[in-house]
Amino acid sequence: MSPPAPSVRALAHRLHDVVVRIRRVTDHPVLVHLARAGLIAYGAMHLLIAVLAVRMAMGLRGADPDQTGALLTVAGGPGGRLLLVAIGLGMLSLAVWQAAEVLLWWHGLLDGEHRVRTAVVCAKCLAKGAVYGVLGLTALLFALGFEYEADERLRELTEETLLIPGGAVFIGAVAAGVVAVGIYTFVRGCTGGFMRDIDLPAAPDRWEPAIEVLGRIGYLAKGVAFALVGVLLWQAATSLDASTATGLDGAMTAIAGVGAGPWLLGGVAAGFAAFGVYALARARYPDRDPSS
Repeated sequence: MSPPAPSVRALAHRLHDVVVRIRRVTDHPVLVHLARAGLIAYGAMHLLIAVLAVRMAMGLRGADPDQTGALLTVAGGPGGRLLLVAIGLGMLSLAVWQAAEVLLWWHGLLDGEHRVRTAVVCAKCLAKGAVYGVLGLTALLFALGFEYEADERLRELTEETLLIPGGAVFIGAVAAGVVAVGIYTFVRGCTGGFMRDIDLPAAPDRWEPAIEVLGRIGYLAKGVAFALVGVLLWQAATSLDASTATGLDGAMTAIAGVGAGPWLLGGVAAGFAAFGVYALARARYPDRDPSS
């Protein structure tokens, strides 16, 4: 006779043990230090974007004020390739460290009373991890010489998508999602929810107000920029014209093109610089739990 099948409770207990062990790995000091390095790179990237945006506001030519533009700027500097490798590895470590927070919350998905809230928390962790992971992979690709500009690539993908049946609907849905992310980011800046990513007990009390002000300014600026990216993408979907599809660089260009554009763009640049400093503060006092 075959042995009796293990009970559901026994299987759940085994799964819990496996998750706990994996969680311990992601809490290892080495990974935490690498994640902090990734946060430093993330902050520095936003500071570079701010500098490139200021150059655009002044009418100076240079790299695009977006993530790929910042990486291209690093690549062109002394030791650029090695720096890109360090940035890539740090960002990938940050992605693992952030996404692994799901391992702390997954069991809530089995509880009907807390399932929705747990799903939202897990989605936040995975979304942050995905963003960091994409930036890390991009940095490593640039280190290997596979460089590209995000705006041009996005425009090509949009044009190809518009040619297939239902492509415009899909692009419209993506645009709506990007606008939603922009609104969420803006609201996060208004409410101060980003302070949950700071280990407040470890941070000196005298620095908390400054960190909060910088975070608010940064999140508000990023929210506006991302929402504008979504609006431009929506225009591409409704007009079937891929030329309006653009990323952060295009949003910056659109801001610079209005009457008081240089001043507005300068304000957005200041916001991205503020976010960069906030990210550096988070690297010093990190807390990956979005619901703490």
